[in-house]
Amino acid sequence: MDTKTFKRTLQKSDNYHRRGFGRAAEVAAALQSEYQSTSIADIRANNNTLKRGNVTVRLAEAFGFCWGVERAVAMAYETRQHFPDDRIWITNEIIHNPSVNQRMREMNIGFIPVENGIKDFSVVETNDVVVLPAFGATVQEMQFLDGKGCTIVDTTCPWVSKVWNSVEKHKKKSHTSIIHGKYKHEETVATSSFADKYLVVLNLDEAEYVADYILNGGDKDEFLAKFKNAHSSGFDPDRDLDRIGIANQTTMLKSETERIGKLFEHTMMKKYGPANINEHFLSFNTICDATQERQDAMLKLVDEPVDIMVVIGGFNSSNTTHLQEIAVDRDITSYHIDGSNRIGPGNRIEHKPLEKDIEVDENWLPAGEIVVGVTSGASTPDKAVEETIEKIFAIKAMEGEFQ
Repeated sequence: MDTKTFKRTLQKSDNYHRRGFGRAAEVAAALQSEYQSTSIADIRANNNTLKRGNVTVRLAEAFGFCWGVERAVAMAYETRQHFPDDRIWITNEIIHNPSVNQRMREMNIGFIPVENGIKDFSVVETNDVVVLPAFGATVQEMQFLDGKGCTIVDTTCPWVSKVWNSVEKHKKKSHTSIIHGKYKHEETVATSSFADKYLVVLNLDEAEYVADYILNGGDKDEFLAKFKNAHSSGFDPDRDLDRIGIANQTTMLKSETERIGKLFEHTMMKKYGPANINEHFLSFNTICDATQERQDAMLKLVDEPVDIMVVIGGFNSSNTTHLQEIAVDRDITSYHIDGSNRIGPGNRIEHKPLEKDIEVDENWLPAGEIVVGVTSGASTPDKAVEETIEKIFAIKAMEGEFQ
């Protein structure tokens, strides 16, 4: 499929919109009151630190809504204002934040239903308005909506589009795209739809397995079983790993993406020689600035003395999960919550440890002096951070009642 030509044609259509509707000023006040926080701004101005009684909160220097998320949410608000009486759908969650997605529902914006992991687009009718979320949508979904005669509002983050452009370059040179990501994640599903041949690797361990196969061969059946559902149709590791290009899900750990890229560069250089590396390996910098900034800020925060880390963001938010990983790697007691409603009643917290189901801890805030580090993923409003901090202060102010 010539995905590049299709995308270019779609973008020229009168039914396609990716620059909003000139209503940014109208929705700005609503976004400010619903998602921003003056108290968080004050903490930022105070060296990202706030102390009350025997608890000190230290905020990461970079956290919360990134530009791409703000843009997607603002465009969704503009869409509802511009089409006040039309049926509006979103192909996925607009972003990975439960409170923001609930707000979409309150605005009478529907979500394409999912049955057994498959989206049911039968609910969409001609002339409906359909919003593509910040993660993007697959080529096949865009083709369907275009053919249906829908109005398409594309809020895809430009950093995601940058990855798609890299994959198009891989395809043009007949390279297999090796995508560092989670094969079920909406963004990676969309990215892989632009590829001809692709393989998704979750982490460095999987990348090392692939690199060893490139150099030494192996059991093809074992390889295909290991990467079941994570490769293109008809993928053959004995044939399709001689020319590769690196891409990534923009919310993965920056350091791991870089290590995977270097690993495959060295692997192809070892197999084909330095003089031929450009024929067998392609790599472009597609690490999202916002993801990188939040990870760097988290690394700096955990270098300071903190007793507990609270990481706020959707449980299905990849970039939030990676912030949690940083705390876990430093052996810092940490709690991943998706909103302040997970705290209480009393000194109780409902949270999601890495790769586990939600758990409940009692007396999670210890008595006495304590320093709490706080950060949030790129899809988390400042208002959610403010509410979480206020609950922490409230518990500590009444800690005698909870011991």
